[in-house]
Amino acid sequence: MKTTPLSLSILFILNIAAAFTVFAKSDSPLQLFDGKSLDGWHAYLDQHGFEIDDVWSVHDGILVCKGEPLGYLYTDQIFESFKLVVEWRWAPGKKATNSGVLLRINEKPQPLPKCMEAQLASGDAGTIYGFHGMNMDGVDDRKIDREGGDFTGYIKGVKKEFGNENPVGEWNRYEILLEGQSLKVWVNGKQVNEGNSCDVLAGPIGLQSEGSEIHFRKVELTPIE
Repeated sequence: MKTTPLSLSILFILNIAAAFTVFAKSDSPLQLFDGKSLDGWHAYLDQHGFEIDDVWSVHDGILVCKGEPLGYLYTDQIFESFKLVVEWRWAPGKKATNSGVLLRINEKPQPLPKCMEAQLASGDAGTIYGFHGMNMDGVDDRKIDREGGDFTGYIKGVKKEFGNENPVGEWNRYEILLEGQSLKVWVNGKQVNEGNSCDVLAGPIGLQSEGSEIHFRKVELTPIE
C-alpha cells in the first residue's frame, strides 16, 4: 500500500473504536508482530516513491528495517496504557546508529511525530523523550527540557540512569511500562529509567526507520485498563 500523511490521519480516527474494544477484551498479551508478515502495521515514509516493503520486510521470523528513508512503522490499533516488550538488535556486521520505539503517536503525520519515545540509539537505549510538546518530567539531574528544531519540536525527557545494552549484533530486550502519567523502562532485565507527568492519550505504537539496519523479533503488548 502507499503510505501517505492522509492515510495515517484517517487510520488514527478509524481505529479508535477497535482499539478500545481490544482493551476491554484482552486479558493476555497481543502479538503486534506475528513473525510472518506486516499485518496490522502501516508506514509513514519521509520520501515519495517508496512503499512499505522498500524499507520493512520479514525474514525467518525477524522484522527487518533497512533504516532509510526516514520514517516509522505504526500499528493499526491505538493504545493508552500498557506493558510493551520489544526485542531488537542492530544488524550484525553493520554500523549501528539510531531508531526508537514510539508511544502514544498523535496529531499530524511527520518524519518524527508528536509522541513519546523509548530511545533505541546505539549506546543510549533507556533514555526517554517527549517530542513536539509531549509532556514528561523526571529527576532533576537527568531531566531534558529544551527547544529543538523542526524535526523534534520542543523536547522533554529523562536521560537513562545507566546503560545495559548488549554488544552490537546481539539481541536486547526492552520492557516498557506506560501506565497513565508514568513511564518506566527496563533494558535486558534492569530498570534504567523512569518518567512521570506524561500526557495521557491513546495512539499507535511505532518503530523508527532512522539511519541503519535494525531487526525486531518480538513486539508484544499487554493493555492495562
